[in-house]
Amino acid sequence: MKTAYVLLLGGCLLTAEAHATSFVISTDITMSLTLSSSKGTSGSFKDDKIVLAAKDDAAAFVASNGDIRGAQMEAALTRIRSLLPGQPYTDLQLATAILML
Repeated sequence: MKTAYVLLLGGCLLTAEAHATSFVISTDITMSLTLSSSKGTSGSFKDDKIVLAAKDDAAAFVASNGDIRGAQMEAALTRIRSLLPGQPYTDLQLATAILML
């Protein structure tokens, strides 16, 4: 009986992890679509030189889980937030979206 409870608990934890992962993936895809199709002064972040120049910095930021913060990525984050005010995206979500552009 104890084994059944342990297996049930493990199954619940795996299901919760799958739902959390799905939420993160869908949020990142939504963020990427927002960045690639938003109407700011440049029309799209795919054409924004400041954002595109931050790809290497964004890769380092994502790979280090936020420990490495480059100047170009900081400039891109400032630019994105100025054109999409009020959006609740984290720096890590924005960096991941920059990589998807």
